[in-house]
Amino acid sequence: MHKSQVLFYLLLAFIGGVFVASFLPVSQTWILVLLIVAISLIAISGYQRTYSKKGLLAGVLFLVFIFGIIRFNSFNFSNSILNQFADIEVGGKGLAVQLNGYVDEEPNTNGDKAQLVFRAKELIVPDRTLMVDERMLMHTNTFPKYKFGDELSVSGVLKTPKNFAEDFNYITYLKKQNIRTTMSFPKIMGTDDLDIDFWERGRVDLYKKIFGLKNEFESAVNKSISEPNASFLNGILLGSRQNIPEEMKEAFNKTGTTHILAISGYNIMIISWALLSLLVYFFKRRSAFWVSVAVVILFTILTGASASVVRASIMGIILSFAQGYGRLYDPKNSVILAGAAMIWINPFALVFDIGFQLSFLAVLGLLFVYPFLDNKFRKIPELGKLKELTLMTISAQLAVAPLLIYYFNQFSLVSLPANILVLPFVPFAMIIGFMSGLGGMIFLPLGQIIGWFAWAVITYQIKVIEFFASLTL
Repeated sequence: MHKSQVLFYLLLAFIGGVFVASFLPVSQTWILVLLIVAISLIAISGYQRTYSKKGLLAGVLFLVFIFGIIRFNSFNFSNSILNQFADIEVGGKGLAVQLNGYVDEEPNTNGDKAQLVFRAKELIVPDRTLMVDERMLMHTNTFPKYKFGDELSVSGVLKTPKNFAEDFNYITYLKKQNIRTTMSFPKIMGTDDLDIDFWERGRVDLYKKIFGLKNEFESAVNKSISEPNASFLNGILLGSRQNIPEEMKEAFNKTGTTHILAISGYNIMIISWALLSLLVYFFKRRSAFWVSVAVVILFTILTGASASVVRASIMGIILSFAQGYGRLYDPKNSVILAGAAMIWINPFALVFDIGFQLSFLAVLGLLFVYPFLDNKFRKIPELGKLKELTLMTISAQLAVAPLLIYYFNQFSLVSLPANILVLPFVPFAMIIGFMSGLGGMIFLPLGQIIGWFAWAVITYQIKVIEFFASLTL
């Protein structure tokens, strides 16, 4: 067996262990038993001459499989100091604690309510002060407004999150983001004596600038393109959906195209591939690759550089490398290596992160389904890059379709034609809209001129979706 095949099966074994542990709780006792079995298999194979290599490989694969289980459990059951002070009642009331820290993500607002991801650095209880480094979800009012990096001192009662719906695991959803406790409507005050080390301070300052740049970009888009097209563009570029009209959301839902409105791995896969396809007209292939990488990185920054988008961007860059350099020794190894690395960092991504799953499947679709379709339709004229982009989006759509049907629990008869007519133009809308936003940040009339082209492409997409939505009951 070739070394590349061994690597593939080792990575697959690790992912398999994480997958099994995601659904089946494996106790420490069972892990110990499995380790003994794996080590025994390896030891026995070492003394055998017949089939020793196969037995040794099987033992090593089983051992790596167990490490996948261990990694998931270590992440899932990692010690939380804040959790130890949650749900404690003193005199019939919840135990009030004080947390000093900072806002660790952009606030999520909905009407007069807001959610803040708060990174606690100090926990102050009646008799002591503990140094911590944990994320906590805080429910508060929209006003006063807070932004990423604001240093705060909050006082309230810590709670352990509970599942509130049968079809949605809220606890896992939060745990995926390293959040294990919540606090509702605490008393909030500013603080200016937060103790943060040099590197963390640098990260916070960098992200402040990133989110400031994102807000400036979104404002430029709003000034360059009229509504509802601007909201549509901010949705596919930045993941901002709060300004999209409800009737438009319903039309997308009826036609099975809702995934377009949310920034996901699929969007980044398409834009990275399409961008490279266009750049090869103006640059040498390798130069085009590095330009496309720079644009994907800039795009990632403008979206806020969330963990899911960063993962999707890494997958997009790997895909661009395959096309930009014209070779990958073993594409499946490159993809599964990137996936395994991301799963090691956050084991919950495999089963509980839709964005990761979409980006992973979209890459597989573009690497394996697209060449098949391209060969089948080789007699059809290229029509510039339209044929390539159409087949490319269909390939990715076919790969992610089962996942979309599973998560959205519906299948629309108009979904396939709607996606075929709309998806090939998503890269054009994203690229032209991206240029319009950048142009508007530099010189507003320039952004507005480019915005006319983006408006035209988006208008076509919206009209197509509205037409197909009108055909559904």
